[in-house]
Amino acid sequence: MKILVVEDNPSVSSMLELFFDKEGIHGEFAADGLEGYRKYAEGDHDLLILDWMLPGMDGIALCRKIREQGGSVPIIMLTAKDSDSDQVIGFEMGADDYVTKPFSPLTLMARIKAVMRRSLKSEPVSDTIATTRFLANKETREVRLDGQPVEGLTPKEFDLLLFFLQHPKQVFSREQLLEQVWGYQFYGDERTVDVHIKRLRKKIAGGETFFHTVWGVGYKFEEYAD
Repeated sequence: MKILVVEDNPSVSSMLELFFDKEGIHGEFAADGLEGYRKYAEGDHDLLILDWMLPGMDGIALCRKIREQGGSVPIIMLTAKDSDSDQVIGFEMGADDYVTKPFSPLTLMARIKAVMRRSLKSEPVSDTIATTRFLANKETREVRLDGQPVEGLTPKEFDLLLFFLQHPKQVFSREQLLEQVWGYQFYGDERTVDVHIKRLRKKIAGGETFFHTVWGVGYKFEEYAD
């Protein structure tokens, strides 16, 4: 696994470098956002860890830039900000997870493994899910709608769409979606689901007719409006 860490605190970077070496992870480090973007653009990383507050370009701006350019690499935000509103901002910019400082390396490693499990290919059987209008490949993580590619989905957006494709017309609460899609003990706000649904609606043509709000309950996926 190759991870790029963009962090301006030398002690945090040193700690992570030692821990990565122990875990057999190749860690690459940058001390500011501009250097981090350059290394991201020049490299082939499995995961990015971005500090929120960075010189040159902060982590949120860097995350947004990567997503706007179609980058789908998993991103974990590393920050001292722990309010729900800050977490929602991070997810709106395309982050896949959020770790609050101070943290233990073991906690971060658990988050890394959880994110990577979701972003790497699924089981080798039944890699493709086909519905009336959608075709999703779990191995290549490609989605087509009416034969046309759906571009720019983040790993978490893909996971959420895939879950809905596997459970059409079923109503799920936000809590159920967090449990089923995010998987592990998620510490964020249920508004995280709303943010991801909103982004899917924007990225998928006709999304408003696919992702239905069930008032007082949650959401359901249906390819044709009633």
